[in-house]
Amino acid sequence: MNQNLKKKFKNIHIGEYLKSRVEEMQISQERIGNYLNVTDDEIQAIYKSESIDAYSLLRWSKLLEYDFFRLYSQHLILYAPPARQDSTDSQIPIKTNLPEFRKNIYTKEIIDFVLDLINTGQKTKQQIVNEYRIPKTTLYKWVAKHADHNVLE
Repeated sequence: MNQNLKKKFKNIHIGEYLKSRVEEMQISQERIGNYLNVTDDEIQAIYKSESIDAYSLLRWSKLLEYDFFRLYSQHLILYAPPARQDSTDSQIPIKTNLPEFRKNIYTKEIIDFVLDLINTGQKTKQQIVNEYRIPKTTLYKWVAKHADHNVLE
């Protein structure tokens, strides 16, 4: 993952992503308007919006056959990793009624980005583990699997 892609995950402008996907798929304004029940002016306003509500994003994702929520998941992985529960931490985990997910979603872009940080010497494996909270075993599996990246030891 290059630095431009990392920057895109940091500052997500969802309207630009939507517009880009519409152009890739060559979907007409009329089809978008009919599916989403919006006017041409509202579509243009969405393209200029940095954010939209979750229900609308879900509808756009279905229409454009692309998981736009994944952009936000990647942002969370890179910029807000889950808090580490140290053994010295006396806090009791908070119980939740929300769904709990067993694994983080690491896309190819995230894996490439992390391996690139190691390959270029920008970060050590331990820094990656500490800063991004990627489990050490996961990182070492990536390094072994992607040995063609010539990861530095």
